[in-house]
Amino acid sequence: MLYPSITSHDILRCANGILSIEHGNTPVEMAVRLTVNAETWLEFMCTPEFLEALAIGFLFNECLIKSASEIEQIRVCPEGDNVDVWTTHPIEKPVHWKRTSGCTGGFTARGVDSKPDHAVLQAAPISLSEPFDAKTLTSSQINELVTQLFRMQRLKRQSGGIHVSAVSDGRALLLSCEDIGRHNTLDKLAGRILLENIIEPRHVVLTSGRISSEMLQKAAYIGALVVVSLTAPTSLAVRLAEHWGMTLIGYAHGEHFKIYTHPERIEAL
Repeated sequence: MLYPSITSHDILRCANGILSIEHGNTPVEMAVRLTVNAETWLEFMCTPEFLEALAIGFLFNECLIKSASEIEQIRVCPEGDNVDVWTTHPIEKPVHWKRTSGCTGGFTARGVDSKPDHAVLQAAPISLSEPFDAKTLTSSQINELVTQLFRMQRLKRQSGGIHVSAVSDGRALLLSCEDIGRHNTLDKLAGRILLENIIEPRHVVLTSGRISSEMLQKAAYIGALVVVSLTAPTSLAVRLAEHWGMTLIGYAHGEHFKIYTHPERIEAL
């Protein structure tokens, strides 16, 4: 069942001191409960599409499952405000949830930014040793991927106020997801990768949102060696990317972007 991601209504517009009524769109924000093995865990504040992927991706990014084979059943209730997940093995509900930063936030039981530096700068959450030729990703390829990301913004074109993230093999975008929450976009991507069995290399993650430490972690779990944002990274994200060997790029617009870590993977061309 599909749930509306955009709502339409009349709005009052002021331009040059003149008021007029026009028809406008706004993105839907709704609370969706996550229930795991008949126990309610938390509520996502999200855009109601790819809800199954959001739930599965969240569990994956929290290191509670490793593959879709651990999911016995997943069901979105008819009202669209609850996702039921049944797993093939018991999963212990985390005792403490941490609210993550920004744009309606998200939840994590792992939040690295609350740990001291020596604990934060740990081994990468996944193996980043997949073959990836440092000279095969050029500046023009990055610019083309950013252009493709803008084209993927279906909901944003209709209403604004929406984040988008995408995963790429370095040549083309493989999947993209939109949501009011930047964290949700990466959870949805992870979930779709598992549910749709996407096996192509996933070396590059692009996002419209700010790259904070938890966003970098989610990108790493997806398999990214290069993370490209349309806006800024945080200082902790930069430290983590440097330590984990990930190339972190920010402020990617048009022909311009800034490389914060491991520029050896990027060739100017």
